[in-house]
Amino acid sequence: MNVQDTSNWADWRLSLKKFVESSPVQRLVIVLILVSAALLGLETSDAVVNSWGKWVYLFDRIIVAVFVVEITLRILVYRAQFFRDPWSVFDFLVVSISLIPASGPLEVLRSLRVLRVLRLLTMVPSMRRVVGGMLAAIPGLGSVVAVMLVIYYVSAVMATNLFGDEFPEWFGSLGDSAYTLFQIMTLESWSMGIVRPVMEVFPYAWLFFVPFILIATFTMLNLFIAVIVNAVQEVQQGESKPAKAVIIDADSAAIQAHIFKMEEDMAQLKRLLNQRT
Repeated sequence: MNVQDTSNWADWRLSLKKFVESSPVQRLVIVLILVSAALLGLETSDAVVNSWGKWVYLFDRIIVAVFVVEITLRILVYRAQFFRDPWSVFDFLVVSISLIPASGPLEVLRSLRVLRVLRLLTMVPSMRRVVGGMLAAIPGLGSVVAVMLVIYYVSAVMATNLFGDEFPEWFGSLGDSAYTLFQIMTLESWSMGIVRPVMEVFPYAWLFFVPFILIATFTMLNLFIAVIVNAVQEVQQGESKPAKAVIIDADSAAIQAHIFKMEEDMAQLKRLLNQRT
């Protein structure tokens, strides 16, 4: 390939990149994702499938074909860089799943077609930032989960020893106690369903359950939220720093240009004064 052919290929890729990343194309993909989600929902209705099944499947195939073309164009534009981006790889896998045949041993994977709706997360920047923040929060959440596991283990052992003999269906073993405490943590029928019956036999049982709810439900839940919110804010700040840097550079350039103009005016004024003297 000579220099001219290389230049033509580079120009073609640049034009194709502008087309793929253009707002109309991005909006079209988002609309098709929403339409695809609606079609997948309609496929779950036997009445709709019996009446309009042929058209539903036809439109679904057309949308999948558009997705395949869009992914192919992105691969041509970005080449190996496409597969270094986790979001792009996710899009590629979701579209690939949509191509699985409707019959045969892989038919069970057809249910995963609904994952294409998750492409909205890659297309909408605000959603992508939220998901990025949640992924960035995983290390911090690991510490919170570890603390919660310790609290659960201690509480489950205590509950088994305290209430296991009288209420074996709830606290008969360590596993039963852990599951019951998880139900209490979710506040699902915790009072009338579990705690009050226990208090009829053990009147002071509230001294165990109330602190557990305060710690496991309110304190730990707020810690989860705090870690996720902090991670989302860090992701947003990380994305805004380049834009701020560009603004600062532009302001600095404008100030330097203004100073340079003032220096030229001062030099010109000095020359005029020297000429008069």
